[in-house]
Amino acid sequence: MSALPYKRVLLKLSGEMLAGESKYGLDTQMLTNISLDLKEIHELGIELGIIVGAGNIFRGLSAAGKGMERVPADHMGMLGTVINAIALQDFTERNGLKTRIMSALSVDDVAEPYIRRRAIRHLEKGRLVIFAAGTGNPFFTTDTAAALRASEIDADILLKGTRVDGVYDKDPLQFPDAVRYKTITYSEVVERKLRVMDLTAFTFCQDNNVPMRIFDMTKRGRLLRLLKGEDIGTLVSDKA
Repeated sequence: MSALPYKRVLLKLSGEMLAGESKYGLDTQMLTNISLDLKEIHELGIELGIIVGAGNIFRGLSAAGKGMERVPADHMGMLGTVINAIALQDFTERNGLKTRIMSALSVDDVAEPYIRRRAIRHLEKGRLVIFAAGTGNPFFTTDTAAALRASEIDADILLKGTRVDGVYDKDPLQFPDAVRYKTITYSEVVERKLRVMDLTAFTFCQDNNVPMRIFDMTKRGRLLRLLKGEDIGTLVSDKA
């Protein structure tokens, strides 16, 4: 088998991904599919960290817009990511993967505190590491947490698994003639005001030269094909 393009990756999963076709909660079939994907990646010998969102449970920013104070609303969102991390751990461990949850908030009964050196050690030992509670700070999204953790663990690439198969020149759900980019630079994303992830996260990746790939992860096997080198989704980097 030819050499794999990546040794260590950080995968960002939105809460909506875990909800499957529903808008709320957890879909057991989707969790099963994701856990099987992760098992296949682990069997390749790739070190894998995961950031989970909480949009299927609670959105701090949305709640703040409806009258809650932003700080407690964001803390509730962080706790939602812990719930999702526990669910993902349960399904992955049923498939034989050794998994650790590391949380940016103190929830010692269900997760380890996030410590960079310990996280890297878990990865080196072949454990799947699920990063929960975002950055541990309000006002920052899980996209930003993904960019931060990808840099901290020296990931070769940040993968964002979504329901859309890449970055388009305009919204493909509204415009049938929307064109998908196979590759695009950070600067081009900014100039064209394309929605890749929130600006703080995107700028962090750009400043720290972390390439990212946006792809559709709703179908089984795409993650495996991508990590074997297949050109799937859109690659965003400092080179076109």
